[in-house]
Amino acid sequence: MQKRWWKMGLISALCLSAVACGKPAPTGTADGQGAPKKITLVLDWTPNTNHTGLYVAKEKGYFKQAGLDVDIIQPGETGAEQMVATGKADFGVSYQEAVTQARTQKVPIVSIAAVIQHNTSGFASPVAKNIKAPKDFEGKTYGGFGSPVEKQMISSLMQREQADVNKVNIINTGNTDFFTAVKRNVDFMWIYYGWTGIEAELKGFKLNMIYLTDYAKELDYYTPVLITDEKKIKQDPETVKSFMKAVSQGYQFAIKHPGEAADILSQAEPDLDPQLVKKSQAWLSPRYQGDAPVWGIQKQEVWANYADWMKRHGLLEGEFKPEQAFTNEFLPGGGK
Repeated sequence: MQKRWWKMGLISALCLSAVACGKPAPTGTADGQGAPKKITLVLDWTPNTNHTGLYVAKEKGYFKQAGLDVDIIQPGETGAEQMVATGKADFGVSYQEAVTQARTQKVPIVSIAAVIQHNTSGFASPVAKNIKAPKDFEGKTYGGFGSPVEKQMISSLMQREQADVNKVNIINTGNTDFFTAVKRNVDFMWIYYGWTGIEAELKGFKLNMIYLTDYAKELDYYTPVLITDEKKIKQDPETVKSFMKAVSQGYQFAIKHPGEAADILSQAEPDLDPQLVKKSQAWLSPRYQGDAPVWGIQKQEVWANYADWMKRHGLLEGEFKPEQAFTNEFLPGGGK
């Protein structure tokens, strides 16, 4: 999560080059023999169970069946959004927050699927800190990554309980992980429960979790999402459709077979703790689709609600059109 917000800070500075330097993505071409089309998929962060469906699609041959040869890579310092916008990658993993900000800066990326239907992030703290509600943030130290969004998130939750965000000590912890930080001078941090929370369970580290979605409907946004750029949608919609067919199959498999899907991810990325992957996958698989009619579908109101929240709190400048930020048309059956 730390790196995610650091990348978002670069979007404004890089947006002009993203538009000016845009060029066709390195897809390669299928020859007369029907060779698969080479495409690049860039992750948002190091591989984890958010990405399992992508690895399943590759391992199970769903990409190959769709006529695609997919190279899954990590983002480097420029980030998935920049790589997709400039044509250095065909598809990427991003977040509604980043796409929203990018669109207002004229960066032409579009969300083509919600990986997880509801926001699973929240503020975590060791049980011993006795932080059970946002009002308990008062007098505590928050360890963050230097984004103005963090303070506003905390403030929004605290205001609902007539608590004062100015009584929270907010410090920048850089890349310090949650478990190290809370053993030092930090009381709570922002985490994804599906990974760090599950890791805490495995360590026997008891947490109190304050989920964003429990306190504000507009903070139930899509995180993460899959993205491509407007040019690819316009010029090569068949590749986007083929890609999404395979990816949808991959996530549907992970939903139905979490154990086997976890094994596929662990085998592809042997540096990951297989026990963490297995337990995280069991927790996350039913949440991929959640209460949606199909995996990946997105609602305009979700995009509009979060953008409105950002604007109300002075976190978003420029025009944002939610209907242009996402599409369901490439999901199998058009998302129906």
